Amino acid sequence: MSLYARLTGWIVLLFGLGYFFIPLLGLTEFSLKARRGVYSLDAYAKIIGDTEFQATFSYSVVMALVTIAFGILIVVPTAFWVRLKMPWARPYVEFLTLLPLVIPAIVIVFGYIRLYNTSSWLPLTGTVTGTNLLLAFGYTVLALPYMYRAVDTGLRTIDVATLTEAAQSLGAGWATILTRVILPNVLPAVLSGAFLTFAIVIGEFTLAALLDRPAFGPYLQRIGANKPYEPFALSVIAFAITWACMGLIQLVTRFSKHMKAES
Repeated sequence: MSLYARLTGWIVLLFGLGYFFIPLLGLTEFSLKARRGVYSLDAYAKIIGDTEFQATFSYSVVMALVTIAFGILIVVPTAFWVRLKMPWARPYVEFLTLLPLVIPAIVIVFGYIRLYNTSSWLPLTGTVTGTNLLLAFGYTVLALPYMYRAVDTGLRTIDVATLTEAAQSLGAGWATILTRVILPNVLPAVLSGAFLTFAIVIGEFTLAALLDRPAFGPYLQRIGANKPYEPFALSVIAFAITWACMGLIQLVTRFSKHMKAES
């Protein structure tokens, strides 16, 4: 590689890092100015000590866990069956799982409200439990492209047919094959999809706001409209949560590669 190409690569890299990190540094620096004349963590202390922050964040964490459970129950059997028995259906399944990327969340939530309002045949919006369940279904739809892609990629790395035939020869049923053979082998991929789902649910606004649920996304919007320094501190916290999820994905991926190399 010539000196010119190497220099150009470094310039592009530094430009990209600056474009990404300089606004973040400015955001962080401003969030530390809640106390006049000195840097302090007052804004962060107010946010973390806010009971509404604790309640909304806890609610979103619970909803994220429920969404991850729904995603695993739906995606893992579907991807497994398509890969094993219905490879011809794979393009159609991929098309369906990509639809949430092109259909706005506001369209999905208005469809839910129309179908499941208090005057419908299944009035889910009439109770808190029903509305929470509806929100979890909506989150599952939004996370479907990421969960399905992650699981499908994991299934490509193993010999699904051979593992299934070996398990069946030992008398295992389909439930046993899925839970004790397939799922452990694609666990790193499932965890990657789970962390992406967690990040999506924590920051999602439209579904929670229109279904009137006490989630973290609407709380972010309310704080941003009413406080001077706390919104910036909250943005840094949300950014840190998202990047922690991305870091965990990388950690899981490296750990799985290390385990495969040892085996």
